[in-house]
Formats: sequence, structure tokens, C-alpha cells
Amino acid sequence: MKRAALFILGIVVLGAYGLSGAAPPRFEAVQGLYRASDLTVRARDGEPIQEVRVSDAVRRFEWVALADVPPHVREAIVQGEDKRFWLHGGVDWRALGRAALSRGSRGGASTLTMQLAGMLAPELRPAPGRPRSHRQKIEQIRGAWALEGAWSKEEILEAYLNLVPFRGEIEGISAAARLLFGKGVGALTPDEAVITAVLVRAPNASRERLSERACRLKSRLGERSPVFAVDRECRGINALALQVTTTGVPEARLVRLNEAPHVGRFFAERDRGQRDVRSTIDGALQRFTGEQLRAQLAALADANVADGAVLVVRNDTGEVVSYLGNGGSESSARYVDGVRAKRQAGSTLKPFLYALAFERRLLTADAILNDAPIDIPAGIGVYRPRNYDNSYHGPVTVRAALGSSLNIPAVLTVQRVGVAPFVDLLGRLDIGELQRADTYGPSVALGSPVVSLWELVNAYRTLAQGGFLSPLVLSADEPTQSPRQVLDRGAAAIVADILSDRESRAATFGLENTLATPYWTAVKTGTSKDMTDNWCVGFSRDFTVGVWVGNFSGAPMHNVSGVTGAAPLWARVFDFLSQRPGFRIEPPSLPDGVIALERGGRRELYLPGTVSSPALAPVTGESQPTTIISPADGALFAIDPDMPLDVQRIAFEGRGAPAGSEWVLNGSALGSARERHLWAPQAGRYTLALRGPDGHIAATAGFVVRGGERGQ
Repeated sequence: MKRAALFILGIVVLGAYGLSGAAPPRFEAVQGLYRASDLTVRARDGEPIQEVRVSDAVRRFEWVALADVPPHVREAIVQGEDKRFWLHGGVDWRALGRAALSRGSRGGASTLTMQLAGMLAPELRPAPGRPRSHRQKIEQIRGAWALEGAWSKEEILEAYLNLVPFRGEIEGISAAARLLFGKGVGALTPDEAVITAVLVRAPNASRERLSERACRLKSRLGERSPVFAVDRECRGINALALQVTTTGVPEARLVRLNEAPHVGRFFAERDRGQRDVRSTIDGALQRFTGEQLRAQLAALADANVADGAVLVVRNDTGEVVSYLGNGGSESSARYVDGVRAKRQAGSTLKPFLYALAFERRLLTADAILNDAPIDIPAGIGVYRPRNYDNSYHGPVTVRAALGSSLNIPAVLTVQRVGVAPFVDLLGRLDIGELQRADTYGPSVALGSPVVSLWELVNAYRTLAQGGFLSPLVLSADEPTQSPRQVLDRGAAAIVADILSDRESRAATFGLENTLATPYWTAVKTGTSKDMTDNWCVGFSRDFTVGVWVGNFSGAPMHNVSGVTGAAPLWARVFDFLSQRPGFRIEPPSLPDGVIALERGGRRELYLPGTVSSPALAPVTGESQPTTIISPADGALFAIDPDMPLDVQRIAFEGRGAPAGSEWVLNGSALGSARERHLWAPQAGRYTLALRGPDGHIAATAGFVVRGGERGQ
């Protein structure tokens, strides 16, 4: 009783001096500093499409205005915590006196205003597991008086409802409604409102205790309002108490929106304190691409395809209008972002190689390249590129070589252009993680660099924009950046013209295939050498669409080609876009300076100065100088001691050797160099020469053969 008397005396003295405490924060300031634990991402039109948790401390959602809280929810909270709230000036003296005189207990005397004062001032919060001290209680009262003097009752109740803790990590009425009952605040029933009100006072109560308290509160409320008079036996209350205390929070309620998970991650990782952001995503398109991606992956399941990604951007602004990082719950790794993941590029880089050749006036679209077997010395071995179908087409135009994605003409082109300039162009296109040019070799033409769908789509968008590049944009509130020119306008236009030509694709894909759209599009497919990645990227005048399918695990697909893997989904997305008002179906106009001529029964495009240039002679394997293909200079061989010596041979192969040429090994003639020669190896150092009919040495290659001792 002595402690209670001292506490009452302190309150009396405090009242006598009229102290009201320091000025409280403004209501608008508290509301402005409020941060939800979840980030809400909206589509470009303001529609919510994704929610991502960004704070682990508590779980609370958007601030709810008092007007949006149903009257029966407000009534339950007020009657459960502070039934004289609308009458007192911050302190309920009757309740405080009863608590102080009740064997020293101070529990149950705090008004809503006093509780709110404690929430707003961290120093007034009690130590874990202990009640507030007398000093904290006095300061809490002073804070309550200050709040009542500065805020309206409605503002106090609104702030309280948004800041009050409930069960576990749940804070605020919005989170309580969503996580405990799976609905918004406005949909809470009277019974749910009563359970929520009781959890304020007893957040960790057992089912029996929670049910008992809730039934008492409901009975009291039923005397005031007919809304609470139904089901006096508390059957609904008992069921809700069981749900809240035993089932926990269902996983489905932890994420309310999940239409753009990797867009949500993007905004969460660059956290700028925002909890509500507007993206450039088109909500309807995002839902469509999600449905179509899942359908395509289901169709490819028997071909061992588990994963996919889609990216759609506007050409003029670079705004991302659809972003699917994977197939969602059906994906092999639902948290992996297939839009940002690096994968082998396959044939998708060929358009930029030919664009560079056009820009440098090294090739024209009707120049001839020889699609025939070729062996290229590489290190201590030989690089032998092959076409996708292991067939060859002989002399072909550049147009056909690019349109039909032939590999050997691309290798011949990179030999003419140079690996280093091509790698430099890829860097200017913002394709990252490039190695030094001398680490690639001619295979760079066939897509040995790794690239992300994000980078690849923007590179193709650069072709659509006449060689101008700017970063892609995902936030609707950020201005687009000014583009910079990285490719010649005319070269980009010629590549786009080839990629839109169904005839140029005919050798590989036929005239009628998924890539042939009834409106103008330019498109390219690609498949990595080990069949783990399948791409389809293309553009219209207004949009660029990129699709990847494969396996995040790196497992190879089974028999998935360019037109059966990613292309069907690419085509369906473009068909959806083509129904939008303003979608332009006609081809773009040619940039100034590009010359269009009728050649060989078809229109061909040229850059100035390339129509009849002697520098554009046909490029063929046979046009290269006489050389030794195998063995490569510096090669090292070892005789296998476990194999019969008479079945071990080293092949001597040359290219461009005229009639009468012969092989010479360490000074000894071996026979005609026009034919492949199989030589039985012996340990030692050797110099192989290719001697022409005039007796002059045209090419040499040195190699070493190690002996067949075991263990070497």
C-alpha cells in the first residue's frame, strides 16, 4: 500500500503543477515516418502486383485511415482497452486509482492515449518481462496529456490502431486482419474484431484464455450494440481462438501479391526507404506472359525443360513492361532470376557481328560466304565449327547466313572483322562479364560469351532504335536517360531487314514457322552448344521481346530447337501486343543514306560506298593461304602404352595446297600434301613442312611426341 500511495502522490503533484510534458510529434509526422514491413510494387497504372517483405523486426502493412476501419472493429478495440476513451483527457483517473489501490498493481490502468505515448517514446517502454517503473508511468501520463492537447481523439485512435502490437511479430490492425484472418480490415467480422481486441491485452494467451476473455468482451459489447448480440454461445469465438493459437499464420497470407516477384526483389534490394513504389510493368501483359510461360514449360516438360524467363520492353523509352524471372511454383528454382542470370549466348550474338562487318564496309548483305567444312588452328589443337544440323550449303549470301544462323560463315566473318573489335562492340552494348578478347578465339562468333536476358533484350532494342543504346527502366518515377550511339544506323537497319526476312531463314527454318508473324518483326533464335539454353529475341517497331527456356541446373534439353523452345512463347507475346491500340504493323522507314537496289530479283540494302566495292570479294575457306591444319604448331602428343602401336596415328592435314605439293617430316618426303596422311608416331621432336611443287616451303608446324612409358 505504501508504494501505491507514493505513486498516487506523484500523480497528484504532477497534476498540481500542471505539467503536460514535452511537445508531442505532429500526427502527420508520425504518419509520414510510418514504414510497412512489406514493400508494395504497383503496375504503371497504380494496380498492386507484388509485395515483398523488407523488414524482419515486425510485420505491418499499409497505414489504415480511421474511416476505413469498420465501426464494430473500433468499438471492440475501445471497449476492450479503454471504454472511457471518448470521455477522459488522456488519463482515466478512476481506472488508475483502482489499479494503484489494488495491492500495488498498475496493470489495466493505461488508456489508449497513454499506450500510444509509450509507443511513440522508446524510453517509456518497459524492460522485457518487467512492468513500467513509477517514473516511466508518470512520464507516460505526461505524454498522454500532451497528445490529448495536440491531437484530436480520432487522430489518437487512428495512430493507435496502426501501431499497436498484436500476437507475435504482428503490429497494426492491417497486419492483424491480413495475417490472422486472411482479409482486409474492412472485411473483419464482429467475432474477428473481438478476438483482435483481446489480443492487444493478451497477445500470448492460450486458446482457453483467449476464448474466455473474448466471450466476456463480446457479451459486454452485445449490451451496447446488436451487431455483437448474435451467437451468444460463442461458438464462432471458440473456433477463431483455436485458429489463431494453433494453426499459426498460413503461408498464403504472408505474400498477398505475387505477380512480379523479381521486380519486387529489384526494388527491395535497392531499398530507398519506400514502401510503395510504382513500376513500369503493364499488369495485364505481366499476367498474360506469366500464364503463357507456365503453359510453354508444361508443354516442354517431356523435353526436359523446367525453367524459363520473359522480358518485354518498350523500344522508345526502354521501359520494362513485363518481367518474368522464372515459371513460379513450377520452376526448378523459384527464387532464381532467369532475366538476370548469365547463360551462354549461342547464336544470338551473330546479328551484332554482321552489323559490325557492315559498319566497317567489310561485307554487304549479298556478299558470298562459303558454308563448307573448315579447320582452324587453335592453340595445340584444331577448331572445327559445325552447323546446328551438321549439314553444309556451300556458297551462301550473308543474308542467308545470318537469317538461317549458319555457323561457318559466322566464323569466317569474325576472322575478317577481328575478335577484339567484336568483343569491344559487345562491351559497348553493355554486355557484361566479358573476358579479354584473346581468350575467346573464333568461337566468339557462335556465342561463347555469357549474357543475361536483360542485356540481350536491350542489345536487340538497340538494333530497333537504329544503333542507339540507353539503360532499361523499371521504375515509373525515374526519368529515362539520353541514348548514346554504339552502332551505325544503316548497319542496324540492314541487320533488322535480314532478321525480318522469312526467305533468309528458309534454309534452316523453312518459309512457314513460328517466327513468321503477320506484322513486321525482326527475330533471332539461339541454342547453346550443350543444349542447356534456348533463346528467342526479336523486336517490332514498338517492343522488344526476349524469351529464354532451359534448366537452371544446367541439365541439357532433349531435342529442343530454336522454333520449338522459346519461339512459340515469343510469338504468343507478340500476338498479344499486336492487339493493343497503336501497335504498328508496317516495317520501319530506312535511315538516310541507306541505298535500296533490286539485285537478283529481290531488294537489297547497302551502306554508301559498298554497292560495288572490290573489297567485298567472296570469302571462302579455299581463298585462304596454304597452311597446315593438323597438327597445330606446338602440339604435344603422347603414345598410349596400353594401345597397340599399329592403331595409333597422327593425321597430317593441309589446306590450299596446289597440285604437286608434298609432306616433308624432318627432311624426309612422305607423299602428296593434297591428301590426308596418317603417320605412325615415334617419340621425338618433329618439324612438318608443306612443300610446294616449286620446291619452296609453304607452311611448317612443329610438334613433340612423348614415348609410351607407363605412368607418363
